[in-house]
Amino acid sequence: MIFTETSLKGAYVIDLEKHEDHRGFFARTYCVKEFAEHGLSTEISQCNMSYTKHKYTVRGMHFQIHPYEEVKLVRCVKGCVLDTIVDIRKDSPTFGKYFSVELSEDNFKALYVPENFAHGFMSLTDDVVFTYQVSRAYAPGSEKIIRWNDPELGIKWPHTDNVIISDKDRDAPLWRDILG
Repeated sequence: MIFTETSLKGAYVIDLEKHEDHRGFFARTYCVKEFAEHGLSTEISQCNMSYTKHKYTVRGMHFQIHPYEEVKLVRCVKGCVLDTIVDIRKDSPTFGKYFSVELSEDNFKALYVPENFAHGFMSLTDDVVFTYQVSRAYAPGSEKIIRWNDPELGIKWPHTDNVIISDKDRDAPLWRDILG
């Protein structure tokens, strides 16, 4: 695996190191040893998958609060998404900054999302299958959501009109109302 740290310290884009031949390729998508060598969490307590029917659907921006903060390793295995994270660590020099990366079935990239980052994505194709490996089980009472199109965050989404979104994500508070 090839680990590239993003502009948000502790968050990594992970590319596959492919071993190819006439049949295709083989690659590791997770290795405890390599993650530990990069100082990344190796705990996985739950694996999740979402299916998104339609292009320009938004899921996010979600995170869990103390004591249920979670690390995520996310990947798009069918279709394409713009995956986005926001640094919500109050003591971080990049507090309130975001990073986006296209994850797709064609580029095979994954995103390592550290604790205390809000996470979400917009589907760029129909029929998206997205996987999540998370360090903690979902704790409904600790889930928080930041509005996906908060003007102060200024996330540059590729499409903003008539997006498909759940009521709870659409009506989420602004990030300053959650994080002060």
